[in-house]
Amino acid sequence: MILKLKSTGKLLLALTLLAGALTYAGGNAHAQKAEGAPGYFHTEGSRIVDADGNTAVFNGLNWFGFETSNYSPHGLWSRSMDDMLDQVKAEGYNLIRLPFSSQMFDADSRANSIDVAKNPDLAGLKPIEIMDKLIEKAGERGIRIFLDRHRPDSGGQSELWYTAAYPEERWISDWVMLAKRYAGNPTVIGADLHNEPHGPASWGTGDPATDWRLAAQRAGNAILEANPNWLIIVEGIEKNVKGNDSKYWWGGNLTGVRNYPVELKVPGRLVYSPHDYGPGVASQSWFSDPSFPANLPALWDATWGYISREGIAPLLVGEFGGRSVDTTSAEGQWQNALVDYIKDHKLYWTYWTLNPNSGDTGGLLLDDWATWNRPKQEMLKRLMKPVTFTPIGSPGGEPEPESIQATPFYRAGETNSESNAIRASLQLHNGSKTPLPLHELTIRYWYTSEDSSAQTVEIDYAQIGKSHLLTKVVPLKTPVAGADTYAEFSFAPDAGHLAALGSTGDIQFRIHKDNWAAYNQADDYSFVPAMTDYSANKRITVYYKGKLIYGVEPS
Repeated sequence: MILKLKSTGKLLLALTLLAGALTYAGGNAHAQKAEGAPGYFHTEGSRIVDADGNTAVFNGLNWFGFETSNYSPHGLWSRSMDDMLDQVKAEGYNLIRLPFSSQMFDADSRANSIDVAKNPDLAGLKPIEIMDKLIEKAGERGIRIFLDRHRPDSGGQSELWYTAAYPEERWISDWVMLAKRYAGNPTVIGADLHNEPHGPASWGTGDPATDWRLAAQRAGNAILEANPNWLIIVEGIEKNVKGNDSKYWWGGNLTGVRNYPVELKVPGRLVYSPHDYGPGVASQSWFSDPSFPANLPALWDATWGYISREGIAPLLVGEFGGRSVDTTSAEGQWQNALVDYIKDHKLYWTYWTLNPNSGDTGGLLLDDWATWNRPKQEMLKRLMKPVTFTPIGSPGGEPEPESIQATPFYRAGETNSESNAIRASLQLHNGSKTPLPLHELTIRYWYTSEDSSAQTVEIDYAQIGKSHLLTKVVPLKTPVAGADTYAEFSFAPDAGHLAALGSTGDIQFRIHKDNWAAYNQADDYSFVPAMTDYSANKRITVYYKGKLIYGVEPS
């Protein structure tokens, strides 16, 4: 069990921001009208809104573990993922901030500390495939997720967004990979670019090695190029803000935003996210001020609250939490004051944390990983809003074939005409606003087999899990131009649903003859060697309950 000790190694300095000592330029850098895709969110002033302009309603929490050497959400050694998500939903939370580390994606990183008897569907999965599962299960429960690149390696927090082992290029490429992987899946709504930049991290200095604002722009724009629907969530720093000498919690100092706002190429996607903690994490000068806790609202206003108050951008308090929730201890007074501040200013929030094994804050679960912390929940009740847990994008009811839009995206693997195997990749995209039961869908790839040799379809990789794929080779009674056979892909009854506006992710397959004789793909109906990037292929057909809903069969 890995403990996240937020106070370990933190040299937290006192806030030296003097009221009235700073002169800022006004104005809103994000006045351009923003639009959002169905199922996703964008920003308007200080609000996060849905595609119809309705203010988003979120009750959020953190669930950590992927960023540690377990490479999986903590607690799965005690309970099933389904059981934990059911409890999160039952307590009224519809948003999860999900930390991860770059090391999680390394080829030699293996998920561990999972009780596979309680989580049989996670057995043998890579860390990212476990993330896929959590996202799928959360979406089925109507719970949204935003991803948090918490640290480069699993060993501990870094000052900057890069290290020698995990340079900036890797940081950005990981984000682009995730943006593409979950594109079209509105369960995942955003990217928290890096957790708690501090130390040499700066804001507005123009130094490409330390200026967090510029790095956030580079990463944010790369993500939006791959997936323009995500929110880009940018935390603050600790100190080194151009134009002032302020110092605050790691990730909490957003004083630089007024003069040096983050500028993204897609309007309406930027959310700022301070972190704030109490004396249970570390002592700070404002906790010993004679006016404490009455001094706190002005402190928050100056350090980050002005961003929402002045309509510059939405604020999401990404981390706050502590063990004491009473109204007499310093930590309890701080925590209650912050809850009231968030409520009064209508800010967004994700509480730290679900996990009880956060050493200096504890969690919403007690140490048995089952019992909910009622005193904390009673305090947070002041922030909780009524929410409806609808499967993501689902209006309810069984979809009718006429309303279904399921498109196969195809990428050629083996592009030579002569080969002893047909290799390609598929992604099935749901263009409907309703989740589709996967076991009702089938896909057919049409080709010529040249002879009557026995054949096999191999699934080399499937993001949804190879065990959820069923395949067969079907010879045509009457051959047609370009096809005397088709390979059919269907889904097991326990494969779940294809999320509204979502995707299956990669399905990599091979078709080969059992005697490994060669195919001639040149005249195969579904073969398009020029499609080396994913594209819709109308010569691959899709069926819902046996009825053709996409593509053109060969004739």
